[in-house]
Amino acid sequence: MFGSAASLTSLQLTWIAGRCEHSLRFGRVVHEQPVSQHSRMVAFRPGTVFALVRRISSDFGMTFASMSVVRAAGHGEACTPLPCVQPGGDILLHIETWPRVVRVLAIVDAMEADGIDPCDASHDHWRDVAARLNDGRQLRPYTRARHAAWLQRRRSGR
Repeated sequence: MFGSAASLTSLQLTWIAGRCEHSLRFGRVVHEQPVSQHSRMVAFRPGTVFALVRRISSDFGMTFASMSVVRAAGHGEACTPLPCVQPGGDILLHIETWPRVVRVLAIVDAMEADGIDPCDASHDHWRDVAARLNDGRQLRPYTRARHAAWLQRRRSGR
């Protein structure tokens, strides 16, 4: 953790090329600290949404891949444990296998190309993407219209 910032959610990112690759795909980092040659810690304020991509490989190829979209929990708020994330968070999306990770990364790329910051996307959108991937259903694009509706609901407190 970062000093007196007990309400922050911290994420340890490790990068050993070709072996253990943890990367932050999106998220508004408020603090960053190197830990070692291959590792750094980043921190997020409560409520911040971020995406963690993890790839683990051996001499025989990739053995594990996952992507998690997480909302950083506030102080005292219930949260779900997640590797590399302290104390944990509200998991909006968690998928495994590289083909599924690639599909979600394409969704993130499309959002950004449309001028939408994935950090600000509807939490329900990420849950819907996870459910549709797990059920083998077609994914729905996150359009500017859907995003505008989400922002309006959030502003009005609904």
